[in-house]
Amino acid sequence: MSGNVTSLFRSTAAHSPSMAALARESGETAGAGPVDFCIPCNPYFPTPAMFDEMAGRLRDIITYYPSSADTITAELCGLLQLPPQCVAMGNGSTELITWIDHLLVRESLAVPVPTFGRWTDQPMETGKRVDMFPLQESSGFTLDLARYAEFIRARGTRAVVVCNPNNPDGGYQNKQALVQFMDAMADRDLVVIDESFLEFADAEAEPSVVQEAMLRPNVVVLRSLGKNFGLHGIRFGYLVANPALAGRVRSMLPKWNLNSFAEHVVFMLRDHGAEYAQSLHQVRRDRLEMSGQLAALPGLTVYPSQGNFLFVRLPVGAEGTVVRDRMLTEHRVLVRECGNKIGSSSRFLRLVVRPQPDVRRLVSGMEQVLYGAGRGAAVPEPAAGNGYSSGTAAVDRLMSETNGKGMRAVTAQSAPAAIGAGNGAGGGAGAGAGFPGIGAAPAAAAVASPVASPAVGTGTPLPAAAPVAAAAATVGPVPMPMAAAAPPVPRPTPYESPVPVPQPTPYQGPVPVPQPAPYPQPVPAAAAVPAPAPAPVPVAAVPVAPMASPMAAYPPPTGPTPPGVPARGGLTAAQVRGTNGLESVQAAGRPGPQNWPNAAGMGQVG
Repeated sequence: MSGNVTSLFRSTAAHSPSMAALARESGETAGAGPVDFCIPCNPYFPTPAMFDEMAGRLRDIITYYPSSADTITAELCGLLQLPPQCVAMGNGSTELITWIDHLLVRESLAVPVPTFGRWTDQPMETGKRVDMFPLQESSGFTLDLARYAEFIRARGTRAVVVCNPNNPDGGYQNKQALVQFMDAMADRDLVVIDESFLEFADAEAEPSVVQEAMLRPNVVVLRSLGKNFGLHGIRFGYLVANPALAGRVRSMLPKWNLNSFAEHVVFMLRDHGAEYAQSLHQVRRDRLEMSGQLAALPGLTVYPSQGNFLFVRLPVGAEGTVVRDRMLTEHRVLVRECGNKIGSSSRFLRLVVRPQPDVRRLVSGMEQVLYGAGRGAAVPEPAAGNGYSSGTAAVDRLMSETNGKGMRAVTAQSAPAAIGAGNGAGGGAGAGAGFPGIGAAPAAAAVASPVASPAVGTGTPLPAAAPVAAAAATVGPVPMPMAAAAPPVPRPTPYESPVPVPQPTPYQGPVPVPQPAPYPQPVPAAAAVPAPAPAPVPVAAVPVAPMASPMAAYPPPTGPTPPGVPARGGLTAAQVRGTNGLESVQAAGRPGPQNWPNAAGMGQVG
């Protein structure tokens, strides 16, 4: 594989290069690309027979216009047992995120980070203020909904996002807790529950909140079809909301925003519900087996996930971009390094769940890249400037300086200095250093500016910050304690590794899948790990306890929440990424069949 292939990753701001771009750069023929652990698709659906059927009708599919979106939406609603007036279908979930931002987000949006990049970048591109709530590595990136609600009220944020499961870590919120959170946020303009990966979850029999969303005036549920059906290239997804909200989005969509491939697949689905449900069960089994095999690698931490991917922290001394490039060029395995995700760093990878033959190839390659000839030592630390990918340092530092209460206002004069401080000499070293819980790196560039604390709940603009570049000359790194920090989380007892991985039993059909046991952190080798890193908290150790009443865990509002900081106080996506934004970048429905999963069950039947 050509050495220039890895350069494609350095020209993408918040995503990985497409498989088509990798194939073109490497000169490979179609279907001969690397084993893909990067793009989170369902590897078992569509079935080979379904692909053969689509191939046989290719000429008609690409020659003629599709039916209207209303026709395709009605067919999908017949399968999912949803009222069409509550559904809007889009050309991928990102089209719907764009319209949600334009139509329903007025001035500010709260989102936990790390998460799917469009939830931070899209509103920043339209001048909104984005209040980022940091998920802590020390607590296994678990989202505490009660603390998130306090953060939203303190910032005066008007729109709220929760991804369930979250991307990239796979963190899950149970249905009861989410419904209570939605009720606590009844005075907000908008609550978005992004369920793009929920069909891969097995924590509950009916995990979706779509039925509850249709009854509330300010809740939108976003769903993906490409990820679940293994068809990212077709670009189709949908949202569910009360008729007023769904109709507002639907009225703005183009007449033919859905293509003929999307139409063909939707009309094929009614005859393949059993195969689809079986594919979801197989992905869940593979997730359990893949977790065990990765957790047996010394020093590698695997976080519990309910998605079709696993979030892993590399051993101390290993750097994600080096691991990614070597896995691609030496082993023809494509992995997702997460240094360009806000709130993450290049010590983390997101690995898609795949069948066992592919997983064995992944594990073998990781062993050679991380440990060389022996399993005892990780790869050496790279030279300064490669520790983190583009632009993460600036956001992490700003969040640290405000004790996690959201980004301070940055004026047009001070913004370039603030961004430059995180991307100059020492490049990635500052990323994560000032971000509580994110993996180790010297904090040379993370300087706390003297910023006045925001008045809680006032929503008034914050004082302009002193330029970071000037402050760095006289002020040393200042550790900032988190306000109202949670009590320390007890560490699990170290686990002796490696652990024999049980062989999978032959699959007998869609049967209930047992809950995966939490994976304890392996004992790292003494030569490779000078000090133990904080271990993630197993899912079983932090259950969401039932609340006495829907509002019990959330502070009641003391009155109408004033509007937040005006949009001009936010950062643009280009500023967050450390650029000026000007550089060119390189390269009517029938009733559904009985065996098709409904919208609430998410594949639990069949």
